[in-house]
Amino acid sequence: MTQKIVLVGNGPVGHRFLEQMVKSGRIDDFEITVFGEEPRVAYDRVHLTAWFEERDAGPLNMVEGDFYADHGITCHVGDQVLAVDREAQTVTSAAGLCLPYDKLVLATGSYPFVPPVPGHDRDNCFVYRTIEDLEAITAASENAKTGTVVGGGLLGLEAAKALHDLGLKTHVVEFAPRLMAVQVDDGGGNILRKKIEDLGVSVHTQKNTREIVDGDNAVHKMNFADETELETDILVFSAGIRPRDELGRDSGLAIGERGGIIINDLCQTSDDNVYAIGEVALWGGRIYGLIAPGNTMAQVAADHITDSVTSTFEGADMSTKLKLMGVDVASVGDAHGNTEGALSYTYVNEADEVYKKIVISGDRQHLLGAVLVGDAEDYGNLLQFALNKITLPDQPDSMILPNVEGGGAALGVDALPDTATLCSCNNVSKGDLVEAVQAGCHTMGAIKDATTAATGCGGCAALVTQVMNAEMEKLGIEVNTDICEHFPYTRQDLFNLVKVEKIKSFQELLGRHGKGLGCDICKPAVASILAATWNDYILENDHGGLQDTNDRYLANMQKDGTYSVVPRVAGGEITPDKLIVLGEVAKKYDLYTKITGGQRVDLFGARAEQLPLIWKELIDAGFESGHAYGKSLRTCKSCVGSTWCRYGVQDSVGMAILLENRYKGLRSPHKLKMAVSGCTRECAEAQSKDVGVIATEKGWNLYVCGNGGMKPRHADLLATDIDDATLIRYIDRFFMFYVRTADRLQRTSVWMDNMEGGLSYLQSVIIDDRLGIAEELETDMAHIVDTYQCEWKTTIEDPVKVKQFSHFVNSDATDDNVVFVREREQIRPATAEERQGDILATA
Repeated sequence: MTQKIVLVGNGPVGHRFLEQMVKSGRIDDFEITVFGEEPRVAYDRVHLTAWFEERDAGPLNMVEGDFYADHGITCHVGDQVLAVDREAQTVTSAAGLCLPYDKLVLATGSYPFVPPVPGHDRDNCFVYRTIEDLEAITAASENAKTGTVVGGGLLGLEAAKALHDLGLKTHVVEFAPRLMAVQVDDGGGNILRKKIEDLGVSVHTQKNTREIVDGDNAVHKMNFADETELETDILVFSAGIRPRDELGRDSGLAIGERGGIIINDLCQTSDDNVYAIGEVALWGGRIYGLIAPGNTMAQVAADHITDSVTSTFEGADMSTKLKLMGVDVASVGDAHGNTEGALSYTYVNEADEVYKKIVISGDRQHLLGAVLVGDAEDYGNLLQFALNKITLPDQPDSMILPNVEGGGAALGVDALPDTATLCSCNNVSKGDLVEAVQAGCHTMGAIKDATTAATGCGGCAALVTQVMNAEMEKLGIEVNTDICEHFPYTRQDLFNLVKVEKIKSFQELLGRHGKGLGCDICKPAVASILAATWNDYILENDHGGLQDTNDRYLANMQKDGTYSVVPRVAGGEITPDKLIVLGEVAKKYDLYTKITGGQRVDLFGARAEQLPLIWKELIDAGFESGHAYGKSLRTCKSCVGSTWCRYGVQDSVGMAILLENRYKGLRSPHKLKMAVSGCTRECAEAQSKDVGVIATEKGWNLYVCGNGGMKPRHADLLATDIDDATLIRYIDRFFMFYVRTADRLQRTSVWMDNMEGGLSYLQSVIIDDRLGIAEELETDMAHIVDTYQCEWKTTIEDPVKVKQFSHFVNSDATDDNVVFVREREQIRPATAEERQGDILATA
């Protein structure tokens, strides 16, 4: 008989429960209904701040395709469950639904705690929990100058980053004597505070807010118990969480003294037919506020309901590794040394703002805890020592001191037991990974699909890769780093061969060092290497035949087979005359027009044969190719800077134009984006770019290796307060070092994350010239700059090249399969259904 399951709560933990039910193979034995009170399905709350990158909830969505329909799950969004009748075994929702259940799973999570100080409910006071909260904060910021976060914990610093990125003068107010009081000690807190303040955020600790009243020069004034005050336009409360246990409380379930629905090791409540998982559940007198324990609870509950395997919840390690406002912070185990007899070792490097501490047992045999601020590279190593009670080296301090020989702190993956949990987000052990490799998973993609390791926060990816490679070697399987079957080399090897042997074509490289005809992997990669090394015309010789469609047509192909036209608008600065030209061209060729996030104008809907005609008009008007089609520099955004803005301290527009014109046309392993902000309000979002530049009173701060997209990453601070010449010199070196050493299609962020030594190593190469190649890198960049040519200008001047854009070789006819409809006074591609109608306008 089919059992009825009702899940209350459609957040990440609730969704994990559904995934585990599907994974059990018994999903057809259950009739599952899920209720979520938010107006959308499950989304990734762990990476909530990433919403600000595109202000779009889409990338955060956790529900793939038709997940609910495919598995017979009924999902009610925007409908809160108001009551549970345990005697009748029913739930009642705000929409009036009354559904019976055999098993009820409560995954209602938690709510943000707002201190009940007078004035906490004024306008422009927010919490930081849902996408709706972020939308409200963003709207309020448009008329604000200052923002303040109450709470200096993990989420509080996330919220502070959001306010800072919105261009607000940002403050953090914390009741405790340090930031992240739960995770770090006083020493780590001091370094963290300095790093946060260096980014332009003011930190106020040991502050007890007495009341919030009207401000004299801002919306609010916070009056503190020590008689000081702080004025702010926006307030965001992030002072901890409280379990949303009202359904359990009202229905008579056992509740903890300080809240939370009490559960046993099977995640059952005091009613065997009711389960609680995630932040609403109280196990062992404790609420677990991280995603990893919630995921484990979801698995345990699903296992018990489906009777598929026997698993229990036995608590969870609360160690964490995060990047807060670009600052690496990690905490392992007993970070405060509360264990009786514990001993501590501390390393402080004030010059580089690095703090490390380990806590060990009194007998000096085992690691109990650790704190890392500014450099968390040792986190994975230390975590495994702590979790698996691995015997410490004779010199325990060697685990955190730099370059101590013979310390024996390095931990190979072979030393880990199979029970060691490597991916805490998804509870994946070393044994699970070994089993997957033995079953034939020999790439990281296959490992992720089979085990879900490294698909959560991603912090375990390096360790997972090490386990995979080590196990493959044991099986006698070669760990293959070849770019493809045609070249027994990595991309970096191929780059060196091209440069050293002065190879100028794919066929020459293939003849000397490869075999076969080449493929879709090696051809574009070699084309990029040739372009980045010699900077020849991209369609010259055999280059054009190596490229994918976008490069071959110097335009991005769209879903309907037409192309986009994207002229360069350096720094986002454009004259009225050039704007008029863009409008006239768009009208003449009936192109869809869209302003992009890169501060330029895209024209969509051009057929291949129209591209040379359109580009001739644009080039005659002074435009150049924007390289939107290539793995190359795209844009360098800017704010108006000191020229117009009263907050600007440097000419950000002038610098952005200089940088974009210098690096335009540079081909690279992946696309490159830049930005320049005229002050720390950061209106150009420079800290989300591959290279970001932020003005200071003394010069420029240089950030590197940030990116937006599906997995946003905050850029890291490479150098501070540098002058114009030094800034350009460092960027020259950075870009050319990346072009030389990165893998194909590897973003700068992944490149640095995979680099041994990470940011510190990169600084030693770029700033200190550790490898002795700085001059060579600068010379290589000078060649790229000196040999730049607009690819479209060269193309339209060559009649032979122009013929390549004809749709038919032997006819001037156009493609009548290109069909548009009109919407909002512009064209768009017709859908399949619309193609059958009468409203079509054929191109």
